[in-house]
This record gives sequence, structure tokens and C-alpha cells, in this order.
Amino acid sequence: MSLGPWQLAIIAILILVLFGRGKISEMMGDFGKGIKSFKKGMTEAEQEESAAPPPRIENQPAQSTVDAPANESAAKPQADNPNHSN
Repeated sequence: MSLGPWQLAIIAILILVLFGRGKISEMMGDFGKGIKSFKKGMTEAEQEESAAPPPRIENQPAQSTVDAPANESAAKPQADNPNHSN
């Protein structure tokens, strides 16, 4: 179901009657200010990105680290562990 031109006109008249011309123009003004603020923020962010130098990435060899076991019983072979039975 789509709205025809007469239905849209009736809806517009009802909105004008309910809110009044002043309130609608005030809301549209606030909406326009919000859009301007958003666009300003986007352009400022783009300018900051273009002004900042790209991060420097240095080629470093990968360092391998070996973590020590959390407890000593995990490091001992199972034959030496008296609590473990085969």
C-alpha cells in the first residue's frame, strides 16, 4: 500500500495543525544545525588524518619467547611424579 498525493497532503495538514508553523520551522532549523555540525566534524576528522604522518613501521625480526610452566609438577616427567600412577 503506497500513499497517494491526497493522503500525503492530509498528513501534512494534520502535522501543521497539531504542531503549528513555528514549531515545525524550529525543528527543521535544529535538524539543519545537526547536519552542519556532522559535516563539520567529518571534514575536521579528514583534515586531521591527512595532516598526521602515517605511522612508521620498522622491520624487526620476530622474537620467540618460551614461557616457563606455571607449577613445578607440570615441568617434571610423569615417572618422577609420585602422585601419578601408571
